[in-house]
Amino acid sequence: MLTLKQRQERAARRAARIAAMHDAIRQAARTNHEGSGVMKKHEVKVGGEFIAKVSGKLVHVRIDRENPHGGWDASNVATKKAVRIKSAQRLRAEAGVTKAEVKAAKVAVAAQVGAGAKPVVESAKDAKAAPAAAKGEPTNALEAHYRSQKDAAKAEKAAKMAAWRKEVAEKAARPDPELDKAIKASEAGRQAKKAKAAKPKGERKPGCLDAAVRVLKEAGKPMQCGDIVRVALEKRYWQTRGATPGATLYAAVLRECVAKGAKARFRRAEVKETRDGKAVALRGYFTLADEHAGKKQ
Repeated sequence: MLTLKQRQERAARRAARIAAMHDAIRQAARTNHEGSGVMKKHEVKVGGEFIAKVSGKLVHVRIDRENPHGGWDASNVATKKAVRIKSAQRLRAEAGVTKAEVKAAKVAVAAQVGAGAKPVVESAKDAKAAPAAAKGEPTNALEAHYRSQKDAAKAEKAAKMAAWRKEVAEKAARPDPELDKAIKASEAGRQAKKAKAAKPKGERKPGCLDAAVRVLKEAGKPMQCGDIVRVALEKRYWQTRGATPGATLYAAVLRECVAKGAKARFRRAEVKETRDGKAVALRGYFTLADEHAGKKQ
């Protein structure tokens, strides 16, 4: 991408080429018609075509008629617009410059602009034919100065990074007793915490079902869950802070009976009581299964 200064220089060169081209064409026309560059009034003829200066530009016009207020009414040959020519000084020469004269004007432009300078069309052709210039090369002293500063900054940053990496590598390789001591202490603390958290195999806090088995075995008779809990708490076979420990034990016994079926440690017991001469079956009594009643807990 071109810099602002490069774009300004290119626009200035282009403007110089265009101005030189116009001057060369006017000079060629004057030489061809042997004129002094300023036409006389008697040289202007109605119906003739001339090179006239209109709004600061040279255009090709045709003289249509004389204007009653002086000068002539003309038409722009290219745009067909009406043009007012107030005096013969506006006219440079008769139209009809040959191709040879235009070519000679181009050569004159190249000589005026400077060595190697060419018109826009020829420069475009040469640009297509010539190989592309090397990319990234500075085109002026200012750009070269800024580029050198940028390269120097990059080199300085790379040097600092290399020094920092070397310092880090040396520090990592150097022994550090304090760091080693801290690592060992941390590892020892971790192992101690892990050992403290681990529970020995076989040691398990007795639950309500284990306490119930023990109470039923010692009692040797069916009991209700409320009585089992009361005895277990008194003998410290089980500890709980629940509000309804009897209901908790009853639900746990039923879950084991349903889950294990014939292998469950508990069985429902039929207990009857005589009330008013009638035998009444009592509910909520449990006893141990035969295979568990004789085992030592």
